[in-house]
Amino acid sequence: MKQSVLVVGLGRFGAAAARELMALNHEVLAVDKDEVAVNDIAPDVTHAVQADASDADALRAIGAADFSHAIVAISGQAEPSIFATMALRNLGVENVIAKAGTTLHGAILERVGATRVVYPEREMGARVAHAFGVPQVLDYLDVAPGFGIVRFSAPDAWIGRTLREIDVPGRLGMTPVGLRRGPKVTANPRSDETVVAGDQLILMGLDAKLEQLAGE
Repeated sequence: MKQSVLVVGLGRFGAAAARELMALNHEVLAVDKDEVAVNDIAPDVTHAVQADASDADALRAIGAADFSHAIVAISGQAEPSIFATMALRNLGVENVIAKAGTTLHGAILERVGATRVVYPEREMGARVAHAFGVPQVLDYLDVAPGFGIVRFSAPDAWIGRTLREIDVPGRLGMTPVGLRRGPKVTANPRSDETVVAGDQLILMGLDAKLEQLAGE
């Protein structure tokens, strides 16, 4: 469903979020107090304006109260993102996702009304750590403590064999939930699916089992 989203703060995280939202066919109003950042992203979003988002009056003037969704991605000092989050909630924005740099910062954002707090640096660090000892792991998603989903390049030993023959659940204690072959993704691939060169498997299971992938 197409949505209108306000993105506040156009550093690397905010700019990436704004461009990806546009790629997903949403309407985006991008806001930053830095004119250079605003001019840089203007061709890639629906609208881009220069404003101090920590100022409630400035947010009101650009029509922030008309939005139901906002992402607060202000980098640097914590105070501006806290003030912006609080102001957006006071203006009636129902869904405010805010970026935090520390646990304390995140706790304050929650207290002032953020509906969700994200920690991009922490999450990327976790992904890198999980892939560190297993070169075939391309991506990792934390689902619960000690449990996650990995995107894994099929090793040479799996090529030409079916998923039944490989027996990922029995040998590795992980469940294949998807298979990517080029741009196509098959959810819950059949056990008689034969793995070919270049395939990527999406596996779900305990983090402790990830290390076993390195031996495949």
